[in-house]
Amino acid sequence: MDPWIGLKQNARAALSQRDYSAANLLERLSGAGLTVGELLSTDRSVLAPGWIPGVDFVPRRVFRQRHRGFFGEFAREGQGLLGQLGLWPRQWATARMFAGTAKGFHIHPPHIPAGQTPEAWFQKLYGLAPAPVSERPYALEQWDVMFFIQSNVEMILIDERAGLDRRVMRFFLDGDDSGGAQHAGVVIPAGVAHALRVEGSADAIMVYGTSTTFAPEAEGRIADEVEKAPLPEQWQHYIRSGTC
Repeated sequence: MDPWIGLKQNARAALSQRDYSAANLLERLSGAGLTVGELLSTDRSVLAPGWIPGVDFVPRRVFRQRHRGFFGEFAREGQGLLGQLGLWPRQWATARMFAGTAKGFHIHPPHIPAGQTPEAWFQKLYGLAPAPVSERPYALEQWDVMFFIQSNVEMILIDERAGLDRRVMRFFLDGDDSGGAQHAGVVIPAGVAHALRVEGSADAIMVYGTSTTFAPEAEGRIADEVEKAPLPEQWQHYIRSGTC
C-alpha cells in the first residue's frame, strides 16, 4: 500500500526522500565525506584507490585545562610526519574565515623538471614504485600544511596533476576548540585543488605553513565564485544605469 496516498497528487509527484543507507568508507571519501578520525584510524590500503598521492594528515593532540583554555602543538622540525616527509615550511601565516563562508578552489602550479613530461614526472614520484620523498621538489613548488584552531571545517581536495587519476577527497576537521579528539593538520601537494567551507557556527581560524614563500603568480583559482560576493542584481543595474 502506498503510504503517501493521503497527499495531494502534486505533492506526491514532488516528493523525495533522503537515502539513509550507509556507503562504504571509500565511497564516502569522494562523496558524503569522512571525519579526520576515520581517515586516521582506517588502514590506508582500504582507501588507497581513492587517496590522492602526496596528501597526508598530521595527527595532533590538544590538551585542555578545564575553565582556562587549551594547548596544542602543530609540529616539530625534523620530527613526526613532517620530519618523515622532509617537509618544513618556509613561511607561516594565519587566516580567519567568517562563519557561513567558503574559500577556494585554490591551486598551486607543480614544478616539472626540464626535459620531463608532467605525466612521466608524476609517475616517477607517485606511481607503482614511488620515488623517495627526498625527490619531491618542495622548494620549487608550493605545498601547504594547514592546521585549524577554531571551529570545524569541511575540506575538498581534487587532484588535477597531469597523468594521475582525478581523485576527490572530502573530509571534516575539528578545530582545537572542539571537545572531540579528531585533530590533525593536512598536507596538500602542488597541483591539488583545495576548497574550504566553515561547518561550525563560529569563525574558523587556521594557521598554515607553505614550502615556498608567497608568490601571487603561483596562486591559481578554479570555480572560486563563492569568494567574490557579487553585489545584488538591483544594485548592479542601478550602478550601470545611473538611475533608480
